[in-house]
Amino acid sequence: MNQQFYKNMALWVVILVVILLLVTMLNQDEKAPPEIAYSEFIMNLEDSSIESVLIEEGVIKGKLNDGSEFTTYAPVVSQELIAQLREHNVQLKAQPKDEGSFWRQILIMWFPLLLFIGLWIFFIRQMQSGGGKAMSFGKSKARMLTENETRVTFSDVAGIEESKVELEEIIEFLKEPKKFTRLGGRIPKGVLLVGPPGTGKTLLARAVAGEASVPFFSISGSDFVEMFVGVGASRVRDLFLQGKKHAPCIIFIDEIDAVGRHRGAGLGGGHDEREQTLNQLLVEMDGFESNEGVILVAATNRPDVLDPALLRPGRFDRRVVVGRPDLRGRYEILKIHTRRVPLDDDVDLEIQARGTPGMVGADLQNLVNEAALLAARRGAQRVAHEDFENAKDKVILGTERRNMIMSDEDKRITAYHEAGHALVCMLTPEDSDPVHKVTIIPRGMALGVTQTLPVEDRFNLTKKQIHALIRHAMGGRAAEELIFGHFSTGASNDLEQATGWGRRMICQYGMSDRLGPVTYGESSGDVFLGRDMMQRKDYSEKKAEEIDSEVADLLQGKYDEAMQLLVDNRDVLDRIAEALLERETLETDELDMLLKNEVLPPFHKVIERPKPAKTPESEPSDGFSGDNVPDPEPEPIPS
Repeated sequence: MNQQFYKNMALWVVILVVILLLVTMLNQDEKAPPEIAYSEFIMNLEDSSIESVLIEEGVIKGKLNDGSEFTTYAPVVSQELIAQLREHNVQLKAQPKDEGSFWRQILIMWFPLLLFIGLWIFFIRQMQSGGGKAMSFGKSKARMLTENETRVTFSDVAGIEESKVELEEIIEFLKEPKKFTRLGGRIPKGVLLVGPPGTGKTLLARAVAGEASVPFFSISGSDFVEMFVGVGASRVRDLFLQGKKHAPCIIFIDEIDAVGRHRGAGLGGGHDEREQTLNQLLVEMDGFESNEGVILVAATNRPDVLDPALLRPGRFDRRVVVGRPDLRGRYEILKIHTRRVPLDDDVDLEIQARGTPGMVGADLQNLVNEAALLAARRGAQRVAHEDFENAKDKVILGTERRNMIMSDEDKRITAYHEAGHALVCMLTPEDSDPVHKVTIIPRGMALGVTQTLPVEDRFNLTKKQIHALIRHAMGGRAAEELIFGHFSTGASNDLEQATGWGRRMICQYGMSDRLGPVTYGESSGDVFLGRDMMQRKDYSEKKAEEIDSEVADLLQGKYDEAMQLLVDNRDVLDRIAEALLERETLETDELDMLLKNEVLPPFHKVIERPKPAKTPESEPSDGFSGDNVPDPEPEPIPS
């Protein structure tokens, strides 16, 4: 970085010096005397006012009797004009026209050509920023990290302890290879970091660079692919050539799926440039020429699209899964991101970790940043628990829409809708997650939200727990039917989630007594997101009718159970809805007091939203997790 800066500075200094020299050379000539008309020259000659003249091929330079100088142009210097000059006793001189100095002639002839060549070289260098030379297409764009740059160590990484142990062993191998080779072990050729986006794969690679006292080359998979066939392969060769010169070293390739996709699987034919680059990478990793001491670390969140030849032993010997952090991992990640954030006494990071299931490291970093911004916006000196709660709602659900005008009827429907969700959950505590917060403040696309948080991380769901999720989703619609005698469109997302859970129970998890422990339909999707992207129907139409009937019976049964719970506890439902209309948000403690028929403490409204003159057309919220808003907790994948 410093060498490039000094090179650019020296270039501009040379250009400035050349410009100053040119200006000095051009200004060396004396200023030309003022020009007069030829007729005025003839009048001065007839008045005998001219002392001397100098004739240069039609250009006449002269001096008057008063000492002033002049210049003029004569169409033809005839013998008559010369005779007239002699007649008036004018001193006469003649010489060829002055073409200027030698350097001026060189400048006029060669300067435009030199300027064009310099500009051409300058623009070529700018377009080839990766190589530093005009034709350096095949040079590697890998950046070598040094110890002078900001270091990230394993103390800055949390929540992925198993992955850290795998990479710590590799670092130890690089530092003390004889410790392992004396027992017949060999250094690994490659390590593939696999995991969902935001879990810290790149951060883990940077921590390896910070911990290892060996050179570390960093490059992206897209840097190999160019429009010219063969450029990517040349860059791979140059990259490993640099690695062998600095061995032992580590080469990190981020997003390797950009160049390592399965060969021959592209739509509309292959991609010659990408395939040649991949072939060269395979040869460099395990070819005839040994690359001892060069370890390749790659990261991707799509291991399913990588070529099998890239994943076989001898190339990527180890596959390190960087998964989502658990409760303890999220707590450690929050501790790292709050090192430089002043926290108030009421902030408990364990509570925040429990309230962020499914979040990865990038999400938690964003959560801490949003909390700090909210605290700064209200002029506080420390980040409080309230800031974290508001930041969590903002990240998961969106920004509050307090300026949104809702009619009293819409607010009443939304309040009973959310109260139905919350009450159904509270009445079945053995299977449902505890209710964390209920609000009817519009956020994002939702007009209200009932948020539940698990006591601890869950990696499997039982049949009773899935039934509780479906029953919880049906609570809002059941409350609307019980109170108002009709339904609203706010339960659309509730029904979508309930139907999805019911169909997965029957088709994927084999939890149907009538259809038995059978999986219906092969599904392929993102292994980390847990979402079905494509499903192939491998059952008959008769079986499809049975599946549809089983799903409908399951959803109707859970809806009836939710309705019965609300009918038996109608007074509690009314108390929760009225409290929501008054306070707009209820926490866990307040909900417990309402369930026990206790009086809530006094509440003072801070913000009053205006009441509309006319009822606008608006859809009440589903209340379960927000319209078109992803669940705060990802769907667990049963084993």
